[in-house]
Amino acid sequence: MDGQLIGIPAGRVRLADRRAQRRWSVEVAPYEIAAVPTTQAQYELVTGERPSAADGDQLPVEGVSWLEAIRFCNALSEREGLAPAYRLPVDAEGTEWDPSASGYRLPTEAEWEYACRAGTTAARYGELDDIAWYRGNSQERVHDVGGKQPNAWGLYDMLGNVWEWCWDFYDPEVYGTYRVLRGGGWFDEPWSCRASVRRRSHPTFQIDDVGFRVARSVTTSSGS
Repeated sequence: MDGQLIGIPAGRVRLADRRAQRRWSVEVAPYEIAAVPTTQAQYELVTGERPSAADGDQLPVEGVSWLEAIRFCNALSEREGLAPAYRLPVDAEGTEWDPSASGYRLPTEAEWEYACRAGTTAARYGELDDIAWYRGNSQERVHDVGGKQPNAWGLYDMLGNVWEWCWDFYDPEVYGTYRVLRGGGWFDEPWSCRASVRRRSHPTFQIDDVGFRVARSVTTSSGS
């Protein structure tokens, strides 16, 4: 399961921001996304580092910034002989994404929510205790990936366990370079563990309930 990618069909998703009372629709092209969040074992294999507060091979890696997640994606791409998706400056400012690249990347916010919903329209793709580790059942700690029920597309831990970095800016006019987080985490109340909930953080911040999962564009060169 660790490192497995799931093919996601093209479609359309409607996003919403409760704070700004804004709704918008996004067309989503076919893509692939990891079945589980990136684990500590996978992160160490690629980077040689173990940044997480908790320790366990199959625990999701946490305590990684958005910029570190981007760097992991490029390193994993190079390791597998794929074209890196990102051009990286010294810091988070000015990072550029090549959507045509065959390599690994973070999902866009629209891709994340579309994958999370897996064709459903409710707040969650199942009963919360069945699908997610959150404050009510986590014993206030992170858990091994894949321990709860997946959604209809075979994706685990889309809600709960760790929040996941997305590519997108949250709201540049108000929050500058802050990036989007999705999914809720092990310390969150049920309200935060919903498909539509958005959170934000600075791209260099490292938090013990934030991780990520990788995605790939479906291109001719990717062989998909």
